[in-house]
Amino acid sequence: MDVAIVGVGLHPFGRYEGKSALQMGADAVREALADAGADWRDVQCAFAGSMEITNPEAIVGLLGLTGIPAHAVLNGCATGNTSLTMAAQSIASGEHDLAIAIGLDKHPRGAFAADPSVSGLPGWYGEAGMFLTTHFFGMKITRYMHDHGVSAATLAKVAAKNFRNGAANPRAWRRKPISEAEILGSTVVNHPLTQFMYCSPDEGAAAVLLCRADQAHKYTDKPVYLRASALRSRRLGAFELLSPSLPLESVPSPTVDASRAAYEQAGIGPEDVHVAQLQDTDAGSEVIHMAENGFCKDGEQEVWLAEGRTEIGGLLPVNTDGGLIANGEPVGASGLRQIYEIVTQLRGRAGARQVLGNPKVGYAHLYGAPGTAAVAILST
Repeated sequence: MDVAIVGVGLHPFGRYEGKSALQMGADAVREALADAGADWRDVQCAFAGSMEITNPEAIVGLLGLTGIPAHAVLNGCATGNTSLTMAAQSIASGEHDLAIAIGLDKHPRGAFAADPSVSGLPGWYGEAGMFLTTHFFGMKITRYMHDHGVSAATLAKVAAKNFRNGAANPRAWRRKPISEAEILGSTVVNHPLTQFMYCSPDEGAAAVLLCRADQAHKYTDKPVYLRASALRSRRLGAFELLSPSLPLESVPSPTVDASRAAYEQAGIGPEDVHVAQLQDTDAGSEVIHMAENGFCKDGEQEVWLAEGRTEIGGLLPVNTDGGLIANGEPVGASGLRQIYEIVTQLRGRAGARQVLGNPKVGYAHLYGAPGTAAVAILST
């Protein structure tokens, strides 16, 4: 059974002292319901994802205790995709007609750092003082730049683009354009990545309402269909997120595996995608993910960025809402923010950041610890 997205909601990402993640999540759900003209009493099941909140499904206490099955979800940075997929599968199986995926989080300030054992990784990663996300991404892009001739100037172009897109997005956290020179000249956090090339953990929520495709027009005249959703974990030899060293013999990233599976499900190729959201934990990640998702070959990012191909008016607009760099990353909600943006673009409602040419196919990609990737493909 086909599945349609009929409503989306977003609590803007940022910092909201005194407001709980559950309250932000409830606001996002109410917006998604209003978008579809639906009522909370119509929702038949919910999947709520969070990294920091022990029981995100407790959001039903703020929305109405209707007795529906409400599930907690956590799958690292792929949590949003997992919530979306589980909600879609509950419809595709025929179990429910209307389901909602919710993401919410409220992270403390600073880089993610924890006991490696919680991610299934060796304890000595932490004992060596190298269990930091900033370190990992700096090491990964250093190797990639060496192997494929990517310059630091290209990393700055990625970050500057995302800040520009954020400035055009009234709901983005970072709304000030930052020049490439300022980005390159800012404090080096982990070489070659500077302060303005990284995203930051923050707070926020998003919600996506889904239904049977044959019922979509009950809720909206502009349904968006979920054509594919694929998640893959790492294979032996894949670059492990948060590892302090590189494998001597490597296999493709889980992003490559998830991307190929999603293209196969949707029956399309990368040349058919009109707008994309790619995990940009840092500027280097977006560069790497352009190739891993099949949009260009390794090293071609130099030409793509120089020619503006990933700008809003370019061949393949990437991270049109500013991505993680301009919005931050509340882990449980970040993947659903991507879906919110893709749906907004495919409906032609993105205002100043609207992609030209009536886009019909959107692509959303996530990548996170300790080596998990997810891809969703949507179309009108």
